[in-house]
Amino acid sequence: MSELAAQASKLVLSRGSVTALTESDFTIPAGRITAIIGPNGGGKSTLLHAIAGLLPIKEGTLSVFDQPVVGVRDDVSYVLQYTTVPAGTPITVAEAVAMGRYPRQGMLRRPSVDDRAKVAAAMERLGVTELARRQLTELSGGQRQRVYVAQGIAQDHRLLLLDEPLTGLDITSMQTIDSIIHEEPEHGCTVVLTTHDLDEARAADHVLLTAGKVVAYGPPEHVLRCGRGRSGDAAPWAAEDDSNRTWQQCLHASPSPHGLAAATQLCPFPGPTRLTDITPQNVSSLEVAW
Repeated sequence: MSELAAQASKLVLSRGSVTALTESDFTIPAGRITAIIGPNGGGKSTLLHAIAGLLPIKEGTLSVFDQPVVGVRDDVSYVLQYTTVPAGTPITVAEAVAMGRYPRQGMLRRPSVDDRAKVAAAMERLGVTELARRQLTELSGGQRQRVYVAQGIAQDHRLLLLDEPLTGLDITSMQTIDSIIHEEPEHGCTVVLTTHDLDEARAADHVLLTAGKVVAYGPPEHVLRCGRGRSGDAAPWAAEDDSNRTWQQCLHASPSPHGLAAATQLCPFPGPTRLTDITPQNVSSLEVAW
Protein backbone atom coordinates (compact mmCIF):
# COMPACT_ATOMS: atom_id res chain seq x y z
CA MET A 1 0.00 0.00 0.00
CA SER A 2 1.21 3.51 -0.80
CA GLU A 3 2.20 5.55 2.25
CA LEU A 4 0.00 8.34 0.91
CA ALA A 5 -3.70 8.07 0.18
CA ALA A 6 -3.77 11.47 -1.53
CA GLN A 7 -1.34 14.18 -2.52
CA ALA A 8 -1.93 17.63 -4.01
CA SER A 9 0.40 20.20 -5.52
CA LYS A 10 -0.70 23.76 -6.32
CA LEU A 11 -4.29 22.50 -6.37
CA VAL A 12 -7.01 25.01 -7.29
CA LEU A 13 -10.71 24.09 -7.21
CA SER A 14 -13.72 26.09 -8.32
CA ARG A 15 -17.49 25.85 -8.26
CA GLY A 16 -18.69 27.46 -11.44
CA SER A 17 -17.07 30.88 -11.65
CA VAL A 18 -16.21 30.95 -7.93
CA THR A 19 -12.82 29.75 -6.74
CA ALA A 20 -13.54 27.56 -3.71
CA LEU A 21 -9.96 26.54 -2.92
CA THR A 22 -6.94 28.60 -3.92
CA GLU A 23 -3.50 27.13 -4.62
CA SER A 24 -2.87 24.40 -2.02
CA ASP A 25 -0.38 21.66 -1.29
CA PHE A 26 -1.11 18.79 1.11
CA THR A 27 -0.77 15.08 1.74
CA ILE A 28 -3.15 12.56 3.32
CA PRO A 29 -1.53 9.46 4.86
CA ALA A 30 -2.86 6.01 3.95
CA GLY A 31 -4.43 3.79 6.58
CA ARG A 32 -5.08 6.69 8.92
CA ILE A 33 -7.92 9.05 9.90
CA THR A 34 -7.67 12.56 8.48
CA ALA A 35 -9.96 15.38 9.62
CA ILE A 36 -10.53 18.42 7.40
CA ILE A 37 -11.50 21.33 9.63
CA GLY A 38 -12.25 24.96 8.93
CA PRO A 39 -14.98 27.59 8.71
CA ASN A 40 -18.09 27.37 6.54
CA GLY A 41 -17.12 28.23 2.99
CA GLY A 42 -13.51 27.27 3.68
CA GLY A 43 -13.43 24.54 1.02
CA LYS A 44 -13.90 21.38 3.12
CA SER A 45 -16.71 19.75 1.13
CA THR A 46 -15.25 20.98 -2.14
CA LEU A 47 -12.03 19.17 -1.31
CA LEU A 48 -13.91 15.94 -0.59
CA HIS A 49 -15.73 16.23 -3.93
CA ALA A 50 -12.41 16.58 -5.72
CA ILE A 51 -10.87 13.57 -3.94
CA ALA A 52 -13.96 11.55 -4.86
CA GLY A 53 -13.54 12.51 -8.51
CA LEU A 54 -16.82 14.43 -8.62
CA LEU A 55 -15.28 17.85 -9.24
CA PRO A 56 -12.81 18.68 -12.00
CA ILE A 57 -9.45 20.16 -11.07
CA LYS A 58 -9.01 23.72 -12.25
CA GLU A 59 -5.25 23.94 -11.73
CA GLY A 60 -2.48 21.86 -10.19
CA THR A 61 -2.46 18.14 -9.51
CA LEU A 62 -4.30 15.75 -7.22
CA SER A 63 -3.51 12.05 -7.02
CA VAL A 64 -5.17 9.28 -5.01
CA PHE A 65 -3.10 6.20 -4.26
CA ASP A 66 -0.48 7.47 -6.71
CA GLN A 67 -2.99 7.57 -9.58
CA PRO A 68 -5.15 10.23 -11.21
CA VAL A 69 -8.43 10.57 -9.32
CA VAL A 70 -10.55 9.23 -12.20
CA GLY A 71 -8.60 5.97 -12.14
CA VAL A 72 -9.51 5.03 -8.58
CA ARG A 73 -13.16 6.03 -8.27
CA ASP A 74 -14.23 2.45 -7.62
CA ASP A 75 -11.94 2.37 -4.58
CA VAL A 76 -13.53 5.46 -3.04
CA SER A 77 -16.73 5.40 -0.99
CA TYR A 78 -18.31 8.80 -0.29
CA VAL A 79 -21.02 9.42 2.32
CA LEU A 80 -22.59 12.82 1.73
CA GLN A 81 -23.62 15.19 4.51
CA TYR A 82 -27.19 15.48 3.24
CA THR A 83 -29.11 12.87 1.27
CA THR A 84 -32.76 13.69 0.70
CA VAL A 85 -35.26 10.88 0.21
CA PRO A 86 -38.47 12.16 -1.42
CA ALA A 87 -41.57 11.39 0.62
CA GLY A 88 -43.18 8.16 -0.46
CA THR A 89 -40.07 6.70 -2.11
CA PRO A 90 -40.48 2.92 -1.71
CA ILE A 91 -37.02 1.87 -0.53
CA THR A 92 -36.22 -0.19 2.53
CA VAL A 93 -33.15 0.01 4.74
CA ALA A 94 -31.83 -3.29 3.35
CA GLU A 95 -32.29 -2.09 -0.23
CA ALA A 96 -30.53 1.20 0.50
CA VAL A 97 -27.52 -0.53 2.05
CA ALA A 98 -27.40 -3.03 -0.84
CA MET A 99 -26.95 -0.11 -3.24
CA GLY A 100 -23.41 0.09 -1.90
CA ARG A 101 -22.67 -3.04 -3.94
CA TYR A 102 -23.78 -1.48 -7.24
CA PRO A 103 -20.31 -0.21 -8.28
CA ARG A 104 -19.10 -3.84 -8.40
CA GLN A 105 -22.19 -5.83 -9.35
CA GLY A 106 -24.09 -3.31 -11.45
CA MET A 107 -27.79 -2.50 -11.05
CA LEU A 108 -29.17 -5.41 -13.09
CA ARG A 109 -27.08 -8.38 -11.91
CA ARG A 110 -28.42 -10.41 -9.03
CA PRO A 111 -26.43 -10.02 -5.79
CA SER A 112 -23.98 -12.82 -5.07
CA VAL A 113 -23.46 -14.61 -1.77
CA ASP A 114 -20.50 -12.29 -1.15
CA ASP A 115 -22.64 -9.22 -1.87
CA ARG A 116 -25.28 -10.34 0.62
CA ALA A 117 -22.67 -11.13 3.24
CA LYS A 118 -21.08 -7.68 2.95
CA VAL A 119 -24.44 -5.94 3.15
CA ALA A 120 -25.40 -7.96 6.23
CA ALA A 121 -22.04 -7.22 7.89
CA ALA A 122 -22.35 -3.49 7.21
CA MET A 123 -25.86 -3.39 8.66
CA GLU A 124 -24.71 -5.27 11.74
CA ARG A 125 -21.79 -2.91 12.33
CA LEU A 126 -24.07 0.14 12.12
CA GLY A 127 -26.79 -1.38 14.27
CA VAL A 128 -29.53 -1.23 11.62
CA THR A 129 -30.17 -4.94 11.07
CA GLU A 130 -33.45 -4.78 12.96
CA LEU A 131 -34.54 -1.91 10.72
CA ALA A 132 -33.95 -3.90 7.50
CA ARG A 133 -37.59 -3.94 6.39
CA ARG A 134 -38.37 -0.38 7.45
CA GLN A 135 -38.81 2.34 4.85
CA LEU A 136 -36.10 4.99 4.84
CA THR A 137 -38.70 7.72 5.17
CA GLU A 138 -39.87 6.18 8.47
CA LEU A 139 -36.47 6.59 10.15
CA SER A 140 -35.08 9.34 12.34
CA GLY A 141 -32.22 11.47 11.07
CA GLY A 142 -29.66 9.53 13.12
CA GLN A 143 -30.98 6.18 11.91
CA ARG A 144 -30.85 7.32 8.27
CA GLN A 145 -27.27 8.52 8.71
CA ARG A 146 -26.30 5.10 10.06
CA VAL A 147 -27.95 3.51 7.00
CA TYR A 148 -25.95 5.75 4.65
CA VAL A 149 -22.69 4.94 6.43
CA ALA A 150 -23.60 1.24 6.22
CA GLN A 151 -24.13 1.71 2.48
CA GLY A 152 -20.70 3.34 2.29
CA ILE A 153 -18.82 0.55 4.04
CA ALA A 154 -20.77 -2.15 2.15
CA GLN A 155 -19.00 -0.89 -0.96
CA ASP A 156 -15.54 -2.30 -1.63
CA HIS A 157 -13.27 0.62 -0.78
CA ARG A 158 -9.79 1.69 0.18
CA LEU A 159 -10.79 5.26 0.95
CA LEU A 160 -13.89 6.30 2.94
CA LEU A 161 -14.96 9.95 2.66
CA LEU A 162 -17.45 11.33 5.17
CA ASP A 163 -18.88 14.85 5.01
CA GLU A 164 -19.65 15.99 8.59
CA PRO A 165 -20.79 12.48 9.58
CA LEU A 166 -21.52 13.30 13.25
CA THR A 167 -23.27 16.65 12.91
CA GLY A 168 -26.69 16.87 14.56
CA LEU A 169 -26.99 13.19 15.50
CA ASP A 170 -28.43 11.50 18.57
CA ILE A 171 -25.86 10.08 20.99
CA THR A 172 -26.40 6.45 19.91
CA SER A 173 -25.87 7.21 16.22
CA MET A 174 -22.92 9.46 16.98
CA GLN A 175 -21.14 6.80 19.05
CA THR A 176 -21.88 4.09 16.48
CA ILE A 177 -20.53 6.08 13.54
CA ASP A 178 -17.54 7.31 15.54
CA SER A 179 -16.66 3.69 16.31
CA ILE A 180 -16.81 2.83 12.60
CA ILE A 181 -14.52 5.75 11.77
CA HIS A 182 -11.89 4.47 14.19
CA GLU A 183 -12.31 0.81 13.19
CA GLU A 184 -11.88 1.33 9.44
CA PRO A 185 -8.07 1.80 9.53
CA GLU A 186 -7.85 -1.63 11.24
CA HIS A 187 -9.32 -3.02 7.99
CA GLY A 188 -6.68 -1.22 5.90
CA CYS A 189 -8.97 1.67 4.97
CA THR A 190 -8.13 5.36 4.93
CA VAL A 191 -10.79 7.68 6.39
CA VAL A 192 -11.16 11.36 5.52
CA LEU A 193 -13.90 13.36 7.21
CA THR A 194 -14.92 16.99 7.47
CA THR A 195 -15.86 18.59 10.75
CA HIS A 196 -16.34 21.83 12.67
CA ASP A 197 -15.60 20.11 15.96
CA LEU A 198 -12.18 20.50 17.57
CA ASP A 199 -12.56 17.32 19.62
CA GLU A 200 -13.23 15.30 16.45
CA ALA A 201 -10.16 16.81 14.83
CA ARG A 202 -7.97 16.15 17.86
CA ALA A 203 -9.02 12.47 17.77
CA ALA A 204 -7.76 12.12 14.17
CA ASP A 205 -4.25 11.07 13.15
CA HIS A 206 -3.84 13.88 10.63
CA VAL A 207 -5.52 17.26 10.12
CA LEU A 208 -6.00 19.60 7.16
CA LEU A 209 -6.89 23.16 8.13
CA THR A 210 -8.78 25.02 5.40
CA ALA A 211 -9.76 28.67 5.08
CA GLY A 212 -10.18 29.20 1.37
CA LYS A 213 -6.99 27.16 0.91
CA VAL A 214 -5.19 24.45 2.86
CA VAL A 215 -3.20 26.63 5.22
CA ALA A 216 -1.71 23.85 7.32
CA TYR A 217 -1.61 20.08 7.51
CA GLY A 218 -0.02 17.52 9.77
CA PRO A 219 -0.52 16.01 13.24
CA PRO A 220 -3.41 17.60 15.17
CA GLU A 221 -1.18 18.65 18.05
CA HIS A 222 0.71 20.89 15.62
CA VAL A 223 -2.00 22.11 13.28
CA LEU A 224 -4.65 22.88 15.90
CA ARG A 225 -2.28 24.62 18.29
CA CYS A 226 -0.22 26.98 16.19
CA GLY A 227 -1.54 26.90 12.62
CA ARG A 228 1.70 25.45 11.28
CA GLY A 229 1.84 21.97 9.83
CA ARG A 230 4.07 20.01 7.49
CA SER A 231 3.35 22.54 4.77
CA GLY A 232 5.84 24.82 6.52
CA ASP A 233 3.53 27.77 5.95
CA ALA A 234 1.98 29.82 8.69
CA ALA A 235 -1.71 30.45 8.60
CA PRO A 236 -2.32 33.77 6.79
CA TRP A 237 -3.36 35.51 10.01
CA ALA A 238 -0.27 34.36 11.96
CA ALA A 239 2.69 36.66 12.65
CA GLU A 240 6.39 35.88 12.64
CA ASP A 241 6.43 35.80 16.44
CA ASP A 242 2.98 34.93 17.69
CA SER A 243 3.83 32.98 20.83
CA ASN A 244 2.56 35.65 23.26
CA ARG A 245 -0.27 37.18 21.28
CA THR A 246 -3.75 37.40 22.73
CA TRP A 247 -6.93 36.10 21.13
CA GLN A 248 -8.12 39.59 20.19
CA GLN A 249 -4.76 40.55 18.69
CA CYS A 250 -4.81 37.47 16.50
CA LEU A 251 -8.28 38.34 15.22
CA HIS A 252 -7.46 41.98 14.55
CA ALA A 253 -4.34 40.93 12.65
CA SER A 254 -6.35 38.84 10.22
CA PRO A 255 -7.20 40.54 6.91
CA SER A 256 -9.14 37.47 5.79
CA PRO A 257 -12.94 37.29 5.87
CA HIS A 258 -12.36 33.86 7.43
CA GLY A 259 -10.19 35.34 10.17
CA LEU A 260 -12.62 35.04 13.05
CA ALA A 261 -13.74 31.52 12.27
CA ALA A 262 -10.37 30.19 11.16
CA ALA A 263 -8.39 31.62 14.06
CA THR A 264 -10.85 29.87 16.34
CA GLN A 265 -9.35 26.55 15.28
CA LEU A 266 -5.83 27.40 16.32
CA CYS A 267 -6.04 27.90 20.08
CA PRO A 268 -7.40 25.35 22.55
CA PHE A 269 -9.59 27.18 25.07
CA PRO A 270 -12.20 26.30 27.69
CA GLY A 271 -15.10 27.73 25.76
CA PRO A 272 -17.12 26.75 22.68
CA THR A 273 -15.54 23.91 20.70
CA ARG A 274 -17.39 24.41 17.42
CA LEU A 275 -16.98 27.22 14.92
CA THR A 276 -20.72 27.74 14.93
CA ASP A 277 -20.55 28.51 18.67
CA ILE A 278 -18.21 31.48 18.12
CA THR A 279 -19.77 34.87 17.49
CA PRO A 280 -18.43 38.43 17.41
CA GLN A 281 -20.43 38.98 20.61
CA ASN A 282 -18.83 36.25 22.70
CA VAL A 283 -15.34 36.27 21.24
CA SER A 284 -14.43 39.50 23.05
CA SER A 285 -14.70 37.69 26.38
CA LEU A 286 -12.05 35.13 25.43
CA GLU A 287 -8.63 36.14 26.70
CA VAL A 288 -6.65 33.10 25.67
CA ALA A 289 -2.92 33.35 24.90
CA TRP A 290 -1.99 32.25 21.39
